[in-house]
Amino acid sequence: MNGKPSEEAASAGEYDYEWSVEEGHAGERVDKHIAQELADQAFSRSQIQEWIRTGAAAVNGQAVKANVKLALGDRISIVLPEPEPLEAYPENIPLDVVYEDSDVIVINKPRGMVVHPAAGHPNGTVVNALLHHCRDLSGINGVMRPGIVHRIDKDTSGLLMIAKNDLAHASLAEQLKEHSVTRKYRALVYGVMQHDKGTIDAPIGRANHDRKLYVVTDKNSKHAVTHFAVNERFDEYTLLELKLETGRTHQIRVHMKYIGFPLVGDPVYGGKSGRTLGMNGQALHAEVLGFVHPRTGEYKEFAVPIPEDMLHAIEILKTR
Repeated sequence: MNGKPSEEAASAGEYDYEWSVEEGHAGERVDKHIAQELADQAFSRSQIQEWIRTGAAAVNGQAVKANVKLALGDRISIVLPEPEPLEAYPENIPLDVVYEDSDVIVINKPRGMVVHPAAGHPNGTVVNALLHHCRDLSGINGVMRPGIVHRIDKDTSGLLMIAKNDLAHASLAEQLKEHSVTRKYRALVYGVMQHDKGTIDAPIGRANHDRKLYVVTDKNSKHAVTHFAVNERFDEYTLLELKLETGRTHQIRVHMKYIGFPLVGDPVYGGKSGRTLGMNGQALHAEVLGFVHPRTGEYKEFAVPIPEDMLHAIEILKTR
């Protein structure tokens, strides 16, 4: 797939994504196929279905229905619509800004803060804070997620990159798609891991019994790879460094549960041990983030320390 916007589209403020259906994807529904191809670019399923409904997403130049089955060699083209009027509103919420220029802003998100407004979280989000901090965010990703290229969970702390214009958004999204963004996490897990390092290569999809949850499954799933290395072992716990090769929803949390080492404090995937070590949410921190700057081409990498509550949990284990 070539998801890179054309120069003509970029100059017009619109971004064309074009690719041909390759072997192994013939017979897929057009909506599911597009969602899979653009999975790392943070577009919602409802956005994609709306593109199909309005003809912004076409097959061989023609508008189609979402359930149309694709054939080998079919040409998919998408012209992103102009951003709608903004619905999220600015809030004077302090941000821990790690880096900022005219194209990109990198922040250290605290645990407990939601990235963008959604049902149940209409305000108090990173987006609300960003709208107060800077008025020049990318509009590619819709009215409720301006500038948002990727996400980390509410109860995960750490580094998040945001695009301040559409050209930056397209570049960062393409880097995520190509798995060239450096994303390293620190995690505290239940259990003493014997392997010093390893790779979890296991596809992730929605759970049949609860569509809000994700599991390792071969059905309607997406390729997911997480690399891990042991930092320190404690009595009944292990401190890990994890590196994402792909960036699926809840990927680290699901993968660690799958191999029998769930995250400490994870209210969803952490099991029923009740031993949270004072953590209010999972002990997961996005510690390192690196990417090629969209305008200068320079590789930039940032690191932020483990938050106090997670550091305290580690100190408790060290003193046992």
